[in-house]
Amino acid sequence: MRIGPYALPNTVLLAPMAGVTDRPFRQLCRAFSAGYAVGEMLTAQPDLRVSRKTRLRLDHASEPAPVAAQIMGVDPAQMADAARHVIGVGAHIIDINMGCPARKVCQRWAGSALMRDEPLALAIIEAVIAACAPHGVPVTLKMRTGWDAAHKNAVALARAAESAGVQMVAVHGRTREQGYRGQAEYDTAAAVKAAVRIPVAVNGDIDTPGKARAALDVTRADAVMIGRAALGQPWLFREVTHYLATGQRLAPPLTLEVARAALAHLDAHHDFYGEAAGVRSARKHAGWLTRGLPGGAAFSARLNTIADAVAQRAALADYFAALAACHERLPTLASATVETAEAN
Repeated sequence: MRIGPYALPNTVLLAPMAGVTDRPFRQLCRAFSAGYAVGEMLTAQPDLRVSRKTRLRLDHASEPAPVAAQIMGVDPAQMADAARHVIGVGAHIIDINMGCPARKVCQRWAGSALMRDEPLALAIIEAVIAACAPHGVPVTLKMRTGWDAAHKNAVALARAAESAGVQMVAVHGRTREQGYRGQAEYDTAAAVKAAVRIPVAVNGDIDTPGKARAALDVTRADAVMIGRAALGQPWLFREVTHYLATGQRLAPPLTLEVARAALAHLDAHHDFYGEAAGVRSARKHAGWLTRGLPGGAAFSARLNTIADAVAQRAALADYFAALAACHERLPTLASATVETAEAN
């Protein structure tokens, strides 16, 4: 699979999730065979580019190509300027967010709310592509099936996006009205795939290798995009990649392997955010990782009381040392239904 000039190592992709897919998490998922990882969404508002949050979201240091950045906004000129700015700091691919269902985003008519205004959505797509073309930077689009069940316009928007020059479309199998409720459907992604010639990624409720295979079989899509299911089990990318290639399921990961990865991720998290902010934001990752594991709930509750980076690392190391003493491989896997309000 290719996105513009970039050949991806596999077709199991990490979805962008605000508040989650920062550089340390992208690196963690890449280490477990994610073939592609899109960064957290960036607002097109120019006055917010100087904020610490935005600077961190633009940090892709030491990441392998292609670096993909997602932008969000409602003004075509601002979106074009945001694309040029992000390219200037190292992005190789620009992804346009028309999939985020968060209320605070949709109230500004951004994210999936743009699917209610196809002329504006297309104007944004055309403006971003025009800004990216001189740099040879491909543009992709992530969207939902539509605003609600009565207005599923993903096929029409995908066709228009392809005609404008978009080079990949990712379709989450829910409307904006659904949020993350109910089950994702793949018929719309199948219809999008049948309607366009560019690569299509199917997204939504893909939390096991079997579901990944089923989603591809139903949609004939070129790739699967995994979001919330990766929270707490980043090795899912490796499991899905192996299953799609061989039809064989991998054994659960070795407990010590997960421990090493978790501690490396924690160290990267502390380095990236600094001790105070890093300790706070790492708690959710540790909670996702230990959810469903023996003693995980009690450990997570205790970890939330620790404010020191060294102590936090020691607590996580001790937890996994005790777990490894009893279980060579993870005894159960974390739930794949973690809700992330800002995920898209």
